Amino acid sequence: MPSSRPLAKDAVRLTADDGYCLVGHVTGAGKRGPVLVVNGATGVRQWYYARFASWAAEQGATVLTWDYRGIGESRPHRLRGFPGSMRDWGHHDLEGVLRFASKEWSGRPLVAVGHSVGGQILGQPASNQLYSRAVTVGSQFGSWQLWPAPRKWAFAGLWYGLMPGITHTLGYFPGSLGIGADLPKEVALEWARWCRSPGFFLEHGVTREGYARLSIPMLSFSFTDDTYAPKAAVDALHSLYARAQVERRHLSPPDVGVKEVGHFGFFKEAFRATLWEQLGEFVFGAAPVRYGAADGAHPESRAAHV
Repeated sequence: MPSSRPLAKDAVRLTADDGYCLVGHVTGAGKRGPVLVVNGATGVRQWYYARFASWAAEQGATVLTWDYRGIGESRPHRLRGFPGSMRDWGHHDLEGVLRFASKEWSGRPLVAVGHSVGGQILGQPASNQLYSRAVTVGSQFGSWQLWPAPRKWAFAGLWYGLMPGITHTLGYFPGSLGIGADLPKEVALEWARWCRSPGFFLEHGVTREGYARLSIPMLSFSFTDDTYAPKAAVDALHSLYARAQVERRHLSPPDVGVKEVGHFGFFKEAFRATLWEQLGEFVFGAAPVRYGAADGAHPESRAAHV
């Protein structure tokens, strides 16, 4: 279980639906707007989203960030031998987080903000109908075959060789190899197993039903320079949300006045006046952003439904 040391003032203990203890942080506790539940990327600790959370609180939202089991403040004392899996993140951890949020802020709209795997797992918790809308950022269907060559071969090497080999040897996958936080053994092995499969997690016990159950507005961001989430993979994931009203925004860096965004740039404060504002217009109900030749937008940045 995670450390039992005293929590920070804004921290909360969350309980996954199988009893595992998680740690989250609340920003904007006294606000009355929507409640944003931020599901992070694989290996990314919740503090990475702190400045985004502060901005959203300035707009009137309450924001709950949290760490998956085995990551950050939800990490056990010893990672070797820890049984937590990636499936647990979606089926148990997020379920507990949703139950907490719906009870703690009853009557207020719950909005998912999912980064990478954080958008992949929205269809997995039994209570996902509690969401009123969702935003995904670089969230993709992870089969390596959806990546363009030659990068697909590099990912194939990662999933077939590097990640399983190192994980079996060390008993976990070290974050120092570029993934961020250390990954528990079962998380790393399951992730590699999913990504080796053409059907991704659908070949390993995750069903379509929860994804089809989400009948909500959904805004999906992806970027032309994001090598972790190419457009084909992002489109494939969002096709699972068959009843959601999905708006896809596939943007190039010049669309938002920069040279690069990549997989992790969206949540950097440099995008407060651009990407964050676009998200805010969707979440808080302001007038929609207009895309087109007149404003110099890249042709692929025009809104398109999956």
